[in-house]
Amino acid sequence: MPTVLRKYGLRFHFYSGDGHEPPHIHVDGNGCEAKVWLDAVRLAKAKGFNQKDITRILETVEEHRHQMMEAWHEYFG
Repeated sequence: MPTVLRKYGLRFHFYSGDGHEPPHIHVDGNGCEAKVWLDAVRLAKAKGFNQKDITRILETVEEHRHQMMEAWHEYFG
């Protein structure tokens, strides 16, 4: 599980088996989890996060999208 970023107590990472899906990032923190698509930043799914957290997650992914896409392509080829 390569971690790409840690911010606001959240961990932004990939699962090693995710290479068959379009680029995305998983977000974990405080017992909650989310999945965000990277091509056009949008929420795929979320469990436990409130709307304020989701907004912060999407803003963070948008801010670091280039870094996350580079990490995706470097890891999955």
